[in-house]
This record gives sequence, structure tokens and C-alpha cells, in this order.
Amino acid sequence: MKKELKEQIKQDEITSGLEQAATWAVGHRDELRIGGLVALVLAAAVLAISHVREQRASEADRALRDALTTFEAPVASELPPGSERTGQVFDSSEEKYKTAAAAFEGVARRYPSSVSGVRAAYYGALSRLELGQYSEAEKALKEIQARGAGLEPDLARLALADVYRRSGQVDKAVEAYRSFASNPAASLPRDEALLCAAQTLEDARRFAEARAAYRQLTEEFPASVFAAQAKARIEYLSVEG
Repeated sequence: MKKELKEQIKQDEITSGLEQAATWAVGHRDELRIGGLVALVLAAAVLAISHVREQRASEADRALRDALTTFEAPVASELPPGSERTGQVFDSSEEKYKTAAAAFEGVARRYPSSVSGVRAAYYGALSRLELGQYSEAEKALKEIQARGAGLEPDLARLALADVYRRSGQVDKAVEAYRSFASNPAASLPRDEALLCAAQTLEDARRFAEARAAYRQLTEEFPASVFAAQAKARIEYLSVEG
């Protein structure tokens, strides 16, 4: 009996509450109407913003693909003798990478906060690197690296090491490669970075240091696809050195 009474009281409370809400709604019809309109406007705004963002992302992706087509296009001297030119073909590497750099940097300027925009900035830096414009490449790569963790910043870190390597800054290049190889959170293969460090030292004829770097690779990454290559270089440099 007590249980039934409690249930009845609960139902009465719910009914009373609904009646009070209905009474309040009748007395506040204008406020509710305005609130409903505001909600509709906000919902429409959210949908519009989402549509614009999707459209911009699509445009950025398309612009990046177009620029990549230029970056990957062949140079006339690379074509087989007597072959016809089909698609985009450049007369020189300089012309190709200048065109690619301008295209990538244009995408990066128009869509700076999008994934495609950041990736375009990375490829723009690679184009500058191919042109031998090391300071411009370094500046762009450092800006991408400063974004923190993730694929693009890690790609920039490795490319920055390559900038140092190509510009003859051996110590900075090796330090950059080793720093990357020592980062367990890196999103790209660390063993390859260590291989690059060893190769950089070998190219600089610093054979003892190169052997040590190759040995480090075999010890820290024994299952690496580069382990056999590293062991072969250790043996070779032991004879050379």
C-alpha cells in the first residue's frame, strides 16, 4: 500500500510539473518563439561554417595535388631518346623546381591552417632544397618543425637534417639525424635516420665515427632492414680505415 501511495505521489508530482511547464510556456510564447528562431539560426550557421570548411579543405587538397604533379613531372633530359612529350615536361630541373616552389608556397599561403597547406609548405621547402636555396628551405622547415609532434613536423626534421648535409654542415646534420633516431615517439623510421647519420660521416671521410654510427644502428635496431647494409659498411670501413 505504501509503495502504491509513493508511486501515486510521484506521478502527481510529474503531472503537476508538466502542467506548470505548460502554463509557463503559454505565458512565454514570444520568448519561446524567439528562442526557437535563434536555435534555427545557430544551427544554420553551424551547417554553413561546416560546409565552407569542407569546401576549403577540398580546394586545398586539389591545389596540393596540382602542385605535386609539377613536382613529380619529368625533365626533358630524363625522357628516353625519341619519346614524345606527354603531360607536363620541363626543360630543366631549375625550371621545374622553381615552378613547383611557387605553386606549393601559394597553397601554403591560401590554406595555412589546413593539413594540405602544411604539407604544401613542406614540399615547397623540398623544392627550395633542390634549387640549392638552403637558407629558404631551412626557414620553412623550422616553421613546420615548430608545430610539435606529428607526421609533417617529423618530415621537416629529417628534411632539415638533409639541408645541413647538402650544405656541408656535417656536425649539424649528424646531430639532427641522431636526435631524431633517439626519439621513441617519432612517427617515421628511426633506424633510417641513424643510417643517414652514418652515411653523412662516411661521405665526410670521418670513417671511425661512421663505423661507430653503423655499429649503433646494428645494436639498437638489430631487426632493421638496414642492419645488413650497416654490417657490410662496418667491415668495409674497417679495411679502409
